[in-house]
Amino acid sequence: MNNKLIECVPNFSEGRDKNIIDQITSQIESVDGVRLLDVDAGNATNRTVVTFVGNPESVVDAAFLAIKKASELIDMSKHSGEHPRMGATDVCPFIPVANISIEETIEYAKKLAERVAKELNIPIYLYESAATKPERKNLATVRSGEYEGLAKKLQDKQWQPDYGGANFNVKSGATIIGVRDFLIAYNVNLNTRSTRKANAIAFDVREQGRIKRIGDPVTGEIEKDINGESIRIAGTLKGVKAIGWFIKEFDIAQISMNLTDYNVTSVHQAFDEVVKKADDRGIRVTGSEIVGMVPLKVITDAGKYFLKKQGRSSGVSEKELIHIAVKSLGLDELYKFDPKKKIIEYSLEDNQSSTLINLNLKDFADETASESPAPGGGSISAYVGALGISLATMVANISANKRGWDNEIESMSEYAEQGQIIKDNLLKLVDQDTYAFNQVMTAMSLAKSTNQEKELRNKAIEKANKNAMLVPYQIMETSFKSMEIIKAMAERGNPNSVTDAGVGAMCARTAVIGAFLNVKINASGLDDKAFVDDILAKGNKMVEEIKKLESEIILIVESKIK
Repeated sequence: MNNKLIECVPNFSEGRDKNIIDQITSQIESVDGVRLLDVDAGNATNRTVVTFVGNPESVVDAAFLAIKKASELIDMSKHSGEHPRMGATDVCPFIPVANISIEETIEYAKKLAERVAKELNIPIYLYESAATKPERKNLATVRSGEYEGLAKKLQDKQWQPDYGGANFNVKSGATIIGVRDFLIAYNVNLNTRSTRKANAIAFDVREQGRIKRIGDPVTGEIEKDINGESIRIAGTLKGVKAIGWFIKEFDIAQISMNLTDYNVTSVHQAFDEVVKKADDRGIRVTGSEIVGMVPLKVITDAGKYFLKKQGRSSGVSEKELIHIAVKSLGLDELYKFDPKKKIIEYSLEDNQSSTLINLNLKDFADETASESPAPGGGSISAYVGALGISLATMVANISANKRGWDNEIESMSEYAEQGQIIKDNLLKLVDQDTYAFNQVMTAMSLAKSTNQEKELRNKAIEKANKNAMLVPYQIMETSFKSMEIIKAMAERGNPNSVTDAGVGAMCARTAVIGAFLNVKINASGLDDKAFVDDILAKGNKMVEEIKKLESEIILIVESKIK
């Protein structure tokens, strides 16, 4: 899964009127490409925290529509609540989830800020990673004075909005938009009911650590520095906040942690450190739980980490990585760990029951042999390519785990990981080629009674044919990349599996040449001749190169089986 994903967590200044809340969230749900994950309304705070996720462009659109609806329905001049607030949409952070950097996410936050200020006349302040000034990084600082002090604040030259004029919007106030890291709420289970023991472990690991005392670490006098400030003993985990507590429901104590930057301290690092500190105090960790949802990378990284600790190849399937992570972290101790409910990317998947890659082998063959024109040669080429790189990945994993090949574990594991990525991409292309064909059929079926309808139909056909040409070209490129790994496995892999590498090379060659046939047939209907000529030239070159590579690999295989 390599789609860019952003999470958005807008806070609206309404937590009591369900009708208003529903109207705001319905705007989010109306946008294709986003998924509403959570709506948390608070009566006392009169505030609702909404969580949704999706591709960047769709997230910007959904956030704008929600802010617009909030500006129509919420009157800040009549608002009261216990939580600090500055506007109808008080704060709207973007959080990079997958395949997108903080820097890229900031640009989308600015895009939203500019649009809200321009179209809705709401002053916008940027905060956290998107802040334009150091003093604007902290949310509490930006929000100081709240709505009641906003009119005066807007007149202060130091607090001019980042977007929009300094005019006071009486009804909507101001909105704070920014970018922050993904925060993971993570609890580790202990075989004790003692909150005191749990807190002691929490103080051992959290970045803030504990206050240093003279003599007894609990009751001793607090040690001060020359300025009279309490001296602290730092904990072992950076970017981690932690406390110990007792959970009556499960009759256990836990270490409750917030990992403020999982790129600094990961879930698996936090788990192992708690295991170590708990053991020092005679306590055993029995499992853990993830509160809310996390990016897929959090779980697969944990799976790779524990496989490497076992001296095994980490180049296994995504499903296996998740299984290893769940069992190693004990994520299923308190309740079943459901990837579709706990992993953000999985929660975004539509019902996949009708996709080709979810069919069993017999059903896939039957569907191919049916009277339906899809799946066709492009999808089959992608699947053959996936089988080819799967064979090479198998050789890498066998080699990594072979007795006496300890020096090869790291390199073979890396080959296997690269092979898994290529395999997954080709499996996605199995369905994408069929989707591309269906788009061509849809375009061909458009009305053509009038000149305008004919023009629209021709444009749709051109666009669909171009995509139908690009998808098999992607199959070619992706399958071609697999040859580097396949050749390496023929040369360096376990010699008992060398024929598997040879078959893998034949599959990759078939995938490239087969996909090129589909590129050429879809090129015939395109008007953009420069585009066609460029793709065909690259495709012809790729075909010639893969034929040579296949011959080289087969020679290597033959030399090792004589």
